[in-house]
Amino acid sequence: MNDAPLPPDELGHRLTEVFDLVGPLYRRALRKVEQGEAVEGASVGVRSVLDLLRRKGDMTVPQMARVMALSRQFVQRMVNDAAERGWVEGVPNPAHQRSSLIRLTEEGQRLVTLVLGREHMLNRQVGGDLTEAEVEACVRVLREMLKTFDHVDVED
Repeated sequence: MNDAPLPPDELGHRLTEVFDLVGPLYRRALRKVEQGEAVEGASVGVRSVLDLLRRKGDMTVPQMARVMALSRQFVQRMVNDAAERGWVEGVPNPAHQRSSLIRLTEEGQRLVTLVLGREHMLNRQVGGDLTEAEVEACVRVLREMLKTFDHVDVED
């Protein structure tokens, strides 16, 4: 393996291989999370909202939509579902009176911890004797790929 940066044409071909793997991986992971919905009751979308709030703290729906690259309408539906189940609550937003902050409730924190624990057990089964450097390289590549699409409008 060469440590020199790839020329653009070769990089483009190699990153197509990454996209070809990421799509099926994402869809299969979603299916697995959906299988857990029968146990925990949280859809994939709600699970994503709960985890984002766990990681980032209280946020508005527009803030969550930007971070998740999803439409505000979709995120609002997920927040509404989570609120109906008592997993999140709206709290006053000192910075913007019309856009409440969404906060995890204790029940929401408990649920997302349970879901993430189950997902962690699955991720522990990944083989290949992966090293920290390999995982870090993978994360770096995916972040760079994501930056390429920062300008894409998700509201369509």
